[in-house]
This record gives sequence, structure tokens and C-alpha cells, in this order.
Amino acid sequence: MINKNINRRGFLGATGAAAAGAVAGIPFVARAAGGKVVIVGGGVGGATTARYLKLADPKIDVTVIEPLATYHTCFMSNEVLGGDRKLDQIAVSYDGLRSMGVKVVQDMATGIDANAKTVSTKNNGKFSYDRCVVAPGISFKLPEADGISMGMFDKIPHAWKAGPQTALLRSQLEAMKDGGTVCIIAPPNPFRCPPGPYERASLIAHYLKHNKPKSKVVIVDTKDKFSKQGLFTQAWKKLYGFGTDNSMIEWIPAAKAHDVTKIMPGLVQTDFVKIDADVINYIPPQVAGKIAFDAGLTNDKGWCPVNKATFESKMHKGIHVLGDASVAAKMPKSGYAANSQGKVVAAAIWSSFAGAQAPTPSYVNTCYSIAGTDYGFSVAAVYRYNAEKDLIAGVKGAGGLTPGNASPEDLKREVQYAYSWYDNIVKDIWG
Repeated sequence: MINKNINRRGFLGATGAAAAGAVAGIPFVARAAGGKVVIVGGGVGGATTARYLKLADPKIDVTVIEPLATYHTCFMSNEVLGGDRKLDQIAVSYDGLRSMGVKVVQDMATGIDANAKTVSTKNNGKFSYDRCVVAPGISFKLPEADGISMGMFDKIPHAWKAGPQTALLRSQLEAMKDGGTVCIIAPPNPFRCPPGPYERASLIAHYLKHNKPKSKVVIVDTKDKFSKQGLFTQAWKKLYGFGTDNSMIEWIPAAKAHDVTKIMPGLVQTDFVKIDADVINYIPPQVAGKIAFDAGLTNDKGWCPVNKATFESKMHKGIHVLGDASVAAKMPKSGYAANSQGKVVAAAIWSSFAGAQAPTPSYVNTCYSIAGTDYGFSVAAVYRYNAEKDLIAGVKGAGGLTPGNASPEDLKREVQYAYSWYDNIVKDIWG
């Protein structure tokens, strides 16, 4: 039950250890600070900010503008592809936020006027704000190559935004013949969920191993190394024969593939290799979501520079940008990072309404990867803002990585921890 008169101690307790550093400096406020906040995007970062603003002060007027009635989490969507989870098991509604008094408007934000402090929408006019939060996620920056266009995704899914694309890729895997080839084209850095393409390859191989054992997965990479590479290749060797003539997974690094020159149904071609593929999963290069460009929040690289203590935009005052779209230094573009940032943004906005100094924030990120049955591993880190260096950097000695010599029981526990983490973070974000 939410305390309607939450104070500093209550907010700290509600926020939890993940955001303790962000809220520890918030002073006791005898009366509600109030204020109007419009949040563009109801994904992880936007929904977290909305919920924690209401936990901080129920009198803050919070509106979330989100085009989707139901949100599908990107984390755990690879389990849908592997057949261990149904699509509706990664679906969340906005009823929890509504029950807290958050106004959820199902609409598309079309523009933000930083001077007038308004957000324009496709169907519901304009919304005024005292503070705006933009959590736009990602959009794709498609290279100029034969066959690559936004229209291609109806047949060649990216599945990097969970939902219908996930269902399309899953249906293609189910329809593929035994002995077929799945080709995953992994994007260049930076991109959403750095370990994601390699977990995806693992869980697709897991599905094929048990249902279409003559098949294989080929990863065409635009990089020569990737997140958790040692742990993934170790898992692939144990589970899928990686490195042998009968391996179910083949990884082609950028040095051996170079640039992708052509993608069409049944064919992936690069400067150096040609792959006949029955199923193609093209994960394109990424930049901030479209509304960030339309609102003038991006830099020349397509991402959003922010004040790293508050995530207020460096392009426009009064607007905070968080999650995958933001330039958050050492923090990865992950769901857990966006969740942590949302709590920091909520604390910063609450402090500004109360006329108080925003506390020096700390952040946390944990990323679980599942490679197969009872086989998981993780990386965890704690970050703190360094004002002198204007840098969000990892705290030495905090966090860690699953060791390479982890026992089978430890690897099994990592999967259990991943499932528990998923259930908990979904409740923490959407209520």
C-alpha cells in the first residue's frame, strides 16, 4: 500500500537499493511540491519515472503519452524465440500506473516545444508541462545497401522492438525446415542490449537443437568482439559444439565479413561472404527514437547528450532524456539501466519542484543472459556520478561477472535469478 504522505525516508525505502544514491540527499518536504510532468514514452525509463514520481508525491500531475496499449518487454523476448515463453508472458499493461493516478494517454507524440513547454500529439492536441521526460527508445539508421529499407521488416524481421516482430520471427523459425540456416546480422556499437544478439543466437540454437537438429545459426557481425564473449563462447562449446565441424552456431566477425552489401529473402551478402539463409534476422544500426530528432534533442551521432547528474537535456532545458536514447557514458543501453535512470530522474524532478538540490546519483545495472536449459550468466555493476570529471563511471569493487569456472548448479541458479529479476523489475516499473 502506498503512503500518500511519503517523506524522505519513505521515498528512499520505496526506491530501494538500486536508487539509494539518487534519493539519499532528498530533504524532508513538509508539504507536497506539486508540479506537472509529461512523459513521452511508456517503456522502461518512462514508466519507472512516472511511478516513482507518484511514490515521491501523489500530488504531482503525471501524464504518460504512449502509442501502445500493451507494452512487450525486450528483456526475455529471446525466450519467446527459443520457445520457452509465450508472447503474452512478456506483455504488460498500464493499469498499475493508472491506479496510482498517472494519466496514460494512448497516442503518438509528434513534437515538443521547449519554449512553450508543450508536447503535441497526433490525436489529442497539446499537453503543457513544468518538466518533460523523453524516453523515446531507439530508431534504426539503415545503411545504403541492396535490399535494405524500412519495408523489408515485414519479411525480414528485426525483432529488436518486442511484440509483433517477435511473433513474426518466431513463426518463421517454426516454419523453417530441419537442416535450414538462420542468419542473425548483429549491429555496430552502440546499440540496445549489447549481449542481446548472442543470447538470441543461443536460444534459437536451443530451439533448433531440440526440434530441428540438422539446422544452424550463423551470426554475421559488424564487430570483432562482443559483450560477454568469453562466457557465450564457453556456453556454445558446451551446448552447441561451437568450434567443431558440427557446431550449431557460427560467428563471423567483422574482419571476416566486412560490410553487409545485400539482404533479400534467402540471401545475406557481405564484402567477403555470401550466406544462403532460410530465416534472416537483421538487427540494424541504431540511434535515438524519432521524437528525439524531431524535438532537437540529438547530437550529430544521433544520441541525446544529457547532464549526467539529472539526465536533463543539454540541448533544451526542462526536458530530461533517459534510457537507450541518452548518452550515459559507461552505462550500457539496457532495461535495468533505464530503470535505474528513471529513479534518478524522478528524484531530480521532485527536488526541483521542492526547491531542493538534486542528490548526487548512483546507478545500477545487472544483465542476465540465458544460453540454454539451466545455463545462465550475468554481469552486474554499480555506477556513480563524478562531478569533477562529469562522468558516470563504475564503482571499483562493486558488481562482477559470472566466473568462467562456475559450477552447473551456479549456472542453473543464474537462470532462476534471471526469472526472479524479471518478475520483480516488471512490478517495479509498471506496478
